Amino acid sequence: MRDFGYVRAGSLEDARLHAMQSGAMLLAGGTTLLDLAKCGVAEPETVIDISHLPDLSQISADSDGVTIGALAKMEDVAASPGIRANYPAISQSLLLAASPQLRNMATIGGNLLQRTRCPYFRDPAAFAACNKRSPGSGCSAIGGVTRNHAVLGTSENCIASYPGDLAVALVALEATIDLGDRKVAADEFFVAPGNTPERETILQRGEMVVSISVPASSVARNSTYLKVRDRQSFEFAAASAAVGLELAADGKTILDIRVALGGVATKPWRARSVEKALIGKDLDAGTVENAARLAVEGAAAHGGNRYKIELAPRVVTRAILTLGGLA
Repeated sequence: MRDFGYVRAGSLEDARLHAMQSGAMLLAGGTTLLDLAKCGVAEPETVIDISHLPDLSQISADSDGVTIGALAKMEDVAASPGIRANYPAISQSLLLAASPQLRNMATIGGNLLQRTRCPYFRDPAAFAACNKRSPGSGCSAIGGVTRNHAVLGTSENCIASYPGDLAVALVALEATIDLGDRKVAADEFFVAPGNTPERETILQRGEMVVSISVPASSVARNSTYLKVRDRQSFEFAAASAAVGLELAADGKTILDIRVALGGVATKPWRARSVEKALIGKDLDAGTVENAARLAVEGAAAHGGNRYKIELAPRVVTRAILTLGGLA
């Protein structure tokens, strides 16, 4: 870890001005930055401490929805009675992420901006070729050990999977992310690698996540986050699904449904084809299973991650049937 400068921001505008500098990185909970610095991936010239900025850790809810400040701690959001009652997929996604110790330190904004867990990306000493770290150097993962890599949204330049849980729920529930001077849909905030895998979000230099807003809705109130992983706790998803479901008064006709996938794509992956196939249909196991297969349209396997193409539709099916009381 190399020497770096330290600045404690006194205001949001102060933080954004300092963040315009080349080599500057923001520090909130520090769980991601410290991790990346220790493995030699992040080498900031200046660290800008935003952890003491006022009014960025609040959780504010009304009949229209909820707004979560970027500095709110993961554990506080997960435990919020309003979040648990009206946005259960968000609470569940946070509780299934990391350890309690990390959740008490990590912030919501930092969670959204966490980098991939691709071992080739995180080991520059052993694997110099990584287009995320060094554009144009190649992708060491392609042809390597790929069990935890993506099958959706990949390119010839990168197959690293997005590791987070919260963002999957936010994409499903159509959250909006406030960047200060502009607001963007959560689904548009993250970008697939394409020819620029080093660019994971639409954030520009000097911008930062200020807050996240989630609209109140029937699908948000009846939502869930299902995560399948190699071990029961403290593990990233092999495949996950955030689902929100609204049924008609007859208890079987699907009026509205939202589906997003995690663990299988290079970004949180909205499965709109699954939603389109189910809206207006009766909720039954066969119909859901057939529609869930659409979740992996266009998927491309790379050796050891082929199982995800079969696993993801099963996770989607189970999440939907669980919400509908059929599982």
